[in-house]
Amino acid sequence: MPDPYGDQALLTSAMTTGYDAVPEQERERLRRYLEAVVAARSAPVHTTVAFNAVYFGYDLGGEGYGGSPLRLDDFPVITFGECAPVLPVGAMVCVATGSDPLYAEIVYREGAHPGVSAHGDVPAWVSGAPAGAKGLGQLESGDAPRRRELLVPDLHAFGSALSLSPAQLHRLRTRRRWINGDGHVVVEVCYPSPEAARRDDLTAYADHLVTTAREQLLSPFVPVSIAELAGGTRDEDLWAGLLGLLDTVRGVLNSSEALRTWGHYAMTRTSLADCWRDTGPLGGDDLRSLSAAVEHAAIPAKRRYGLISPVTVYTAVGPRLRGFPGATELLMGVGYAAAVCRANVALADVVQRDSDQGLFENGARITLDDAFQGGGVWRSHYPGDAEPPGDPLIPAVRGWASTLPASPEPEPVSEPEAELDPVDLPLADDASLGPGELLRSDADNIVWRSPLRLAHLIDGWFPLHRDAVRDLCRSPGPCPTLRLELHHADEVLEEKEAAQDVTVELGDDSGRLTGILWPSDFFPGLMLEVRWGLEGTGIRMTTTCLQERVQIGDRETGHCYDPRVLTREDAPGSDRHGDSAAGLGPRQLVMRTVRRCGLLTLDGHALLDRSVLPSAVYGRRPALPQVAALESAVAELFTERVLEPAIGSRDAWGQPHYPARDGQPTIPLVGYRPARRRVIRPWGGTEPGGEGLRGIQLVPGHLRRLRPGCSPSEVQRTAFREHCRRLGKADGWALPYGYTFVTEHTRGR
Repeated sequence: MPDPYGDQALLTSAMTTGYDAVPEQERERLRRYLEAVVAARSAPVHTTVAFNAVYFGYDLGGEGYGGSPLRLDDFPVITFGECAPVLPVGAMVCVATGSDPLYAEIVYREGAHPGVSAHGDVPAWVSGAPAGAKGLGQLESGDAPRRRELLVPDLHAFGSALSLSPAQLHRLRTRRRWINGDGHVVVEVCYPSPEAARRDDLTAYADHLVTTAREQLLSPFVPVSIAELAGGTRDEDLWAGLLGLLDTVRGVLNSSEALRTWGHYAMTRTSLADCWRDTGPLGGDDLRSLSAAVEHAAIPAKRRYGLISPVTVYTAVGPRLRGFPGATELLMGVGYAAAVCRANVALADVVQRDSDQGLFENGARITLDDAFQGGGVWRSHYPGDAEPPGDPLIPAVRGWASTLPASPEPEPVSEPEAELDPVDLPLADDASLGPGELLRSDADNIVWRSPLRLAHLIDGWFPLHRDAVRDLCRSPGPCPTLRLELHHADEVLEEKEAAQDVTVELGDDSGRLTGILWPSDFFPGLMLEVRWGLEGTGIRMTTTCLQERVQIGDRETGHCYDPRVLTREDAPGSDRHGDSAAGLGPRQLVMRTVRRCGLLTLDGHALLDRSVLPSAVYGRRPALPQVAALESAVAELFTERVLEPAIGSRDAWGQPHYPARDGQPTIPLVGYRPARRRVIRPWGGTEPGGEGLRGIQLVPGHLRRLRPGCSPSEVQRTAFREHCRRLGKADGWALPYGYTFVTEHTRGR
């Protein structure tokens, strides 16, 4: 059985780029381990919990995380009070109870609105309501919305040594201060912003690890560190690597034939079959009863005379399960999470098997309306044939939407008869992009550094520094040509590119070289160091290597670059053959416009006011189908995490700002963040088209459990201390007992 601390690390660098990029052999090894984890745990395994298992080393022998060398001091300490911090599913915490510390892993989370009745009846406005909702279509004021939530902690995830005794657990349940009588935590969660409250589970957990649980994430005692996998400890490296790993774990769980998933929660098909065969509480009979109750909830009693008005009923699964005889004990602890997920799977199966897109023969339409509140809110509507069909298992949040005030009729706006063509807007910050930096100016040389621009590539020219221009102007006689030497660090250029004759054009205070043949892999933003010898007739340009190759968006490079120029001028529709938005699809138009027109930060982060996106793309308000296509593209790019939503503000002059400024109205932004990812290029010719060995895999440095009686060498102890220093532990740490450190190396697949 694969083991996170085994001879082969279960997480690889390829997994940081997402499920689709992972070779099947690596997927299968991870799949076998995660299937065993799901089978071993009592609660359904969320994607984030599955990530924890493989990243923090969950022991399948019964001790859980207690079998790994993790330091408990790295866990964030949580004190529950009137308002609790955000704790996503997967969070590992130490709960301060005033006496015995309570170590737990949050394995399940749902909304616990007080308006939901004990029998599962849900007011319409509660179903799908966002955080901060306080009534029919009403949201509380302020930028820190609150929401009542139920968290299910696994109090036995860290093995017997760190689990409370039955007496201690009973005492905590009786006090009902930190956990309630069921062993759950019901808290009022205060979100830092409305945007944070809308985050999906995976993004919320990645944010938790990078911020609150950063020490735990960068612990040197994990099997293989995210820093080794993603190539650094910068926030953007950690973010990109974590989201890629979580996507890989989700893909592996969904692809397993032995597992069944409800949302992000995975269960074994065997356990579901056993539940259906069970004749006791919450077994097959009760699940069939629940399905029938939801199906018939909205069907009114038959009347002999008169018309029947439409009826809509919302039912929350979690509270509804508590009404079954004998269910109380089974819904304690993690049993609640298991029962809720099994019930939702049962309802989904009935809807898919016995209805036409949710419409049953009795005329009722059953759909999932809210996947979060009360363990899942199902909507029963009669008559259902009057409603448009759709996927009944995609939460439609019709409950909350039905209570919102009707939007006023918009004033008629004359739409253009024909769709517009996109426009090519000039760069607002063109003059400030990529200014040259003088490095040296003396009696022998003038040396400066400047990024290559898109215009330079298209027209074959490069500006001269003003000091070089003044020197050339003082030179006797005309100087129409110079010898240009190009040196591309660690690369071999063609002879006609390495040395070429170029023309000098001089003005009063400016000058440039023209007629340059740029190498094919030169790109906008590439930094060039230029040296002009005062006594010679030649000029030399050199690129500089990075410590390791990186991937920035679709661009891969091993050379220094200006991130601002790269964001602006390496956008879709821009290359050395031209710069135009003509012919681009909606996704490319969105990417191009955000990168070229958004507010630009020093690290190349671009943010655009979402409301002006259509006008920025087309120069004026386009036709409605074009607006809809752009909005759909934005939603897709958000889902794929190519772009990210953000919140800014607008000042009195209409100018957007980021971050949002106090006292200014907030506005939604569309953000492009050029995440740098390390590119693994081990020796052996893995470059495209390269000669040499194929199938070489780079194995990052990782911890490995030793066989009994073995001990690590001094070389491995030293290597581990150096590994700790790279993670920010200045004095390094000693290897934990029973483990050794395997240094980074390559091997054949």
